[in-house]
Amino acid sequence: MKGVSGWLEAAGEAPSAEYPSTTTFPIEHCAVAKNPWETDCACVSRRGNGIMASWNRHGSRMREAKMFMLVLLVWLLPVLEAVKVSPLIEKVSDHKDFKKLLRTRTNVLVVYTKTATSGDSHLKLLSDVAQTVKGQGTIAWVNCGDSEGRKLCKKVKVDPSSKRGGAELLHYKDGTFHTEYNRPATFKSMVAFLKDPSGPPLWEENPEAKDIVHIETEKDFRKLLKKEERPVLLMFYAPWCGVCKRMQPIFQQAATETKGKYVLAGMNVHPAEFDGLKQEYNVKGYPTFCYFEKGKFLYHYENYGATAKDMVDWMKNPQPTQPKTPEVPWTETDSPVFHLTDESFDSFLEEHPAALVMFYAPWCGHCKKMKPEYDEAAEILNKGADSPGVLAAVDSTVHKTVGERFKISGFPTVKYFEKGEDKYTLPHLRSKDKIIEFMHNPQAPPPPEQSWEDKPSSISHLGSEDFREALKKKKHALVMFYAPWCPHCKNAVPHFTTAAELFKEDRKIVYAAVDCTKGQNHELCKQEGVEGYPTFNHYNYGKFVEKYNGDRGEAGFIGFMRSLRGRDQEKVVKRKEEL
Repeated sequence: MKGVSGWLEAAGEAPSAEYPSTTTFPIEHCAVAKNPWETDCACVSRRGNGIMASWNRHGSRMREAKMFMLVLLVWLLPVLEAVKVSPLIEKVSDHKDFKKLLRTRTNVLVVYTKTATSGDSHLKLLSDVAQTVKGQGTIAWVNCGDSEGRKLCKKVKVDPSSKRGGAELLHYKDGTFHTEYNRPATFKSMVAFLKDPSGPPLWEENPEAKDIVHIETEKDFRKLLKKEERPVLLMFYAPWCGVCKRMQPIFQQAATETKGKYVLAGMNVHPAEFDGLKQEYNVKGYPTFCYFEKGKFLYHYENYGATAKDMVDWMKNPQPTQPKTPEVPWTETDSPVFHLTDESFDSFLEEHPAALVMFYAPWCGHCKKMKPEYDEAAEILNKGADSPGVLAAVDSTVHKTVGERFKISGFPTVKYFEKGEDKYTLPHLRSKDKIIEFMHNPQAPPPPEQSWEDKPSSISHLGSEDFREALKKKKHALVMFYAPWCPHCKNAVPHFTTAAELFKEDRKIVYAAVDCTKGQNHELCKQEGVEGYPTFNHYNYGKFVEKYNGDRGEAGFIGFMRSLRGRDQEKVVKRKEEL
């Protein structure tokens, strides 16, 4: 028969002195009662009470054990969850490993957490981000809650416990601290940041753009058009586009004023994946505004100088853009000027020993301004019997051979030909009286002032072909967009040049200039938001940061750059001390 020790052991109890393991109670020593629960057997009664008490203790301890296991499981669940971190996120706890990481990686986002679980939300999100930016950026994790991590956090002077959620994100660039990540904790924002840590925030990160519907994919675009009952005005844009940046606040204000009645949406369609969409809606430049009703495209909105009120008024009564009255080509007007072609140019000069020729482009504003003066002078010179010479013109955008032959690089260019020979270039002839005066007494013009670009200096003169590539290499670039004829530009040039000379040894800085009247530069200037001369833009590794609106003297240009470099140096010193 099984002894008490067996029952106790089965119940989880160890044998005691009162009931040693050798003690047995043969059943024949006790009479079996008719009612087993009301037995008179002393041994069973006495020892049975002890056994029942043991069972009660066992049940209580079992309940306690179950409760403990439940609490332990609840505590472990977050820990188990925290373990599910992407292997692409580098776990760092040793200070030497941390320094090596910064030394060998150029673009690192580090999440410091108070405990192993306090950064769960960030780590889950960053696991997805790490997969997307693989090869472009590195994400690391420091748990300031364990013993080694605590030492590291103390050395770099980071205390995530003071941050909301118990996590802090810091970015390191080229081995040194760059900035605290304070943009939204969203997949899109974090990916955009790591792909371009110095770039501007996404449009949707602007709190004032909360009433704009921000579209990310073509699928989202189609879904919006299919389900939205309200009229939709959609802005197709590119993040770098200057005109887009200028119009975004206007678009935001219009969205707020029409909230509930209309939908104003924005979509970055610059990536190549949207080429089909751009072709479908005739997007040839940025921004392009498309108006939809019940999913159907109706009109383009083309008032790029609009105010928010203009935009709202147009949406209340949308109309197709009125076709502009085409400008009548100068050659088709009643102009008294002789209009020449590539074929007629030489023979005309043979027939006219003294001729003044204006090389122009139809789009050129200065040419348009000069045309009436030139026409009036031609009315006198080309029709007078005793005229000292004649006036002619060549559209250099059509008749390119002649322009290339005489190296025409800007408009208008006025040249005087004598017996077929290119004798003078006359940049000062713009008015009717000056033109007539010259033709009666042709004289060599005063020596042309050497262009800024031709003067030796520390200014980097850029054009559309090398602008972006050159700026990508510089941490800070202050670029002056100008026109050679502009008086304010001429006043700024010597001060800008002096500032460039002062910083010429700093390889991370450049003072650059773009002549917006030259070649294809006018398109570049338009893209960079240039609306007047001079315009000064600050760029960080090729990305637009802000317009410079400070003093245009030496002190202003120098002080601006010193301020930027000072902040850079402070960050470097601070991070070195922390490391």
